[in-house]
Amino acid sequence: MIPPPWRAAAPAVEEARKVVLRRRITVVAVLVMGAALQAYALSRHPGDSSFYVFTLIMAVVWSAGAVLSGPLHLGRLPGSERRPVLLGIGAGIGLGAVFVIGGLIARLIPPVREYVTAVLQFADQGALALVVFITVINGLAEELFFRGALYSALGGHRPVPVSTAIYFVAVMAAGNPMLGFAAIVLGAVCALLRRATGGVLAPMLTHFFWGLVMVLALPPIFGL
Repeated sequence: MIPPPWRAAAPAVEEARKVVLRRRITVVAVLVMGAALQAYALSRHPGDSSFYVFTLIMAVVWSAGAVLSGPLHLGRLPGSERRPVLLGIGAGIGLGAVFVIGGLIARLIPPVREYVTAVLQFADQGALALVVFITVINGLAEELFFRGALYSALGGHRPVPVSTAIYFVAVMAAGNPMLGFAAIVLGAVCALLRRATGGVLAPMLTHFFWGLVMVLALPPIFGL
């Protein structure tokens, strides 16, 4: 019987000490750069073209850091040789649906609505195609780094909770509690998928489809 993804754990990939050291040095340097860029990008006014520029730069930084850190693996379904494509897509759409339901509730709570609206205003400015592109590209880049490079760099040091906590801190550099809340939930789900499949494919697909749901469904809910 195949265990559910939140309980399964793919076999660990043993890496040479020099590879681990390179990962950890790269991860620390990129974390500082990425968090600073994220804080600066979200400090821009909605509609400011610099927001899109710095968000794309941030995606490049996350991706480059992941590649430079060492080998990345796509992963497989628990107990199978198949790639976890449907698992990742299903998790992303399901998580997106949960956030949409949460959005319907959050819009009725003024303080929470204000925090959510502050983030969604960026999605309401500029061409929809550009906003969607930036959202999904940055999401894929984050998974390459946080559930790829960072997760691997942690080795056996409780990578699921630790990588989620670090992701939360990096996202909270922007200073918005709702982004932090989303980072905890999304980060935990993607980290569990990383543990279950042994690779970044499932987390990347989850973040991709979750991001699509967020950028397309949430703004209308909040009247944007």
